[in-house]
Amino acid sequence: MTESHQSTALPSTTTAEPGEPGCAGGLTVLDPPGPTAPADTPAGPADDLTAPSTAVQDRLAGRLSDITSLHEHTERLARARGLDATLDAVLASGAALLGARRGVLVTRLPGGGPGQPVGLGLDRSSLGALETVPTEQSLLARLLRERDRPRQLHSPDLATDPAIGARLRELAVHLGLGGAFGLPLATPEEGPLAAAVWFYDEPAEPAECRRELARHYSEIAAPLLAKQLEADRTRRTTEALRRGLLPDRLPQTPGVRLAARLVPAGLDRSCGSDWYDAIPLPDGTVGITVGSVSGDGPGAGPGSAPGAAAAMGRIRAALRAYAVLEGEDPVSVLGDLELLLKTTEPTRSATAVYAWLEPEERRVTLAGAGHCPPVLVGRNGAEFVETSLSAPLGMLACWEAPGVEFTAGRGDTLLLYTEGLARRCGPTLHAGQANLRRAAADAPRDVRIDPDRLCAHLLAVCPAPEAAATATDDLMLLAARFE
Repeated sequence: MTESHQSTALPSTTTAEPGEPGCAGGLTVLDPPGPTAPADTPAGPADDLTAPSTAVQDRLAGRLSDITSLHEHTERLARARGLDATLDAVLASGAALLGARRGVLVTRLPGGGPGQPVGLGLDRSSLGALETVPTEQSLLARLLRERDRPRQLHSPDLATDPAIGARLRELAVHLGLGGAFGLPLATPEEGPLAAAVWFYDEPAEPAECRRELARHYSEIAAPLLAKQLEADRTRRTTEALRRGLLPDRLPQTPGVRLAARLVPAGLDRSCGSDWYDAIPLPDGTVGITVGSVSGDGPGAGPGSAPGAAAAMGRIRAALRAYAVLEGEDPVSVLGDLELLLKTTEPTRSATAVYAWLEPEERRVTLAGAGHCPPVLVGRNGAEFVETSLSAPLGMLACWEAPGVEFTAGRGDTLLLYTEGLARRCGPTLHAGQANLRRAAADAPRDVRIDPDRLCAHLLAVCPAPEAAATATDDLMLLAARFE
């Protein structure tokens, strides 16, 4: 195993084969033409100094090919969306520039060690086997070092290289790995961000021109990777906080079984934040609710989701307090929430439905504010619980709507959901609600009697697959089954 450090000159070890892309003259080295003839020497036809030599033409063509190849791969990297796509692009482009077929890449964890590996041409078991290499033998660990980090490292034959540890030599034979070439991805500001090693199927090492192309590519890729890593950390942190604002578990109330599902939209696309909750009340009843807060008032667009998530947490906490105080009167609960919203969140609006459940009598009282009608799933099908038409909270000078009261049958399930799920179930909101009701009615009996399985079933059969990548609304579903 050969390590080349930043201060070490890099000798050329292997020449490119004829016609090998990117190896006609190197990216940055262009030899000058040969010595010119003296001024007083007449130039013959064969010595025309205005015509570049064949060697210079070849070098110019090679340089142009190098620049074109590098541009194509950096363009591909710039088009990558998200951290996973960026890592895949780095691996694939590095392999193409080096002429390798397989590779592995890891990002650096906050503590300094390698994270979960990403592979190219390596299945999960192969990646797992490479993770068993001790740190002192790991090529990736060397490339992630803060100090004495090699500029590159390479081995013509991993299976026979005496500088390679026994475990890595063993895996090279088992996995059919020949030569290897590795590079760090680092920036002066963040230090090492990731490390990648590419493998050849046979003993081999890349020509110097290929190495140079790969090094230039890694220098370009590192700052872009730094931005993606920072965005991913921000997203994970925000999502964790967002989920932390919702219940970590649902209460176990005699007579009622509860289940919920949340599939949040990406914060870079989301226009709001949804909530669900189940509140055990002092008299043995339970209040359940779902709702949605818009980002920064009506018409808010992507980019407002973090603020909406924070507002959602405040509104949900307030609704829990109002439910404890006057839970059996859903109209009063939503009326109090309306007053709070207009007072403390004047630039926001919210839709909500709140239902008070009396398990022993299976009595349900609910009210909605600009929200999708709940669905009651029974043994004979499913039907909407029609709430009166009303505006969202915060939209009018004073919100008011009548409540709805009914008695559910034993084994019935009440479904509350947010608009995002309904819109994913059909081309329009109305069609999506109808499709959701139909899917609940057509669910197999063993699914209908289990609220957790029913939630999973509806999320699986309703959302349009082509809409998943561009969803701008959370998917929220809360089910309550009367035993």
